[in-house]
Amino acid sequence: MGTWDYHNFDNDDAADFAENFRLNPNEATLYEALATAAETEDYLEIPEAAEALAAAEIVAAILGHPSPDFLPGLTLAVNGMEVDDDLADLAVEAVKAVVSKSELQEEWAASADYTQWQQQQQALLARLQAE
Repeated sequence: MGTWDYHNFDNDDAADFAENFRLNPNEATLYEALATAAETEDYLEIPEAAEALAAAEIVAAILGHPSPDFLPGLTLAVNGMEVDDDLADLAVEAVKAVVSKSELQEEWAASADYTQWQQQQQALLARLQAE
């Protein structure tokens, strides 16, 4: 995985997902990435986990709670979009799955930046659950 930093868009898989979403912003793309993570009973590989976190970040932004490092190019793509409670709940479940059973989490656990990565995910969960 090409990783640049511990933020959720700072890796190749998430950046590719974000670019594809920017070019074709739709709820189905978000649902697919989130459902893959949330509904799997298996171990999540890095690409699926990174895409799920990127999708969850996009959902948080649509809900009005973007991260401070939200990609400027995505801002126009999410303007005017709405998500229902089911998709927001799925985003929460996907983040929890990535944090608990993924290769991405294991890779970060072996890193000096693991605490910062964990804080990013807790902040994402808080933004997804904010009223």
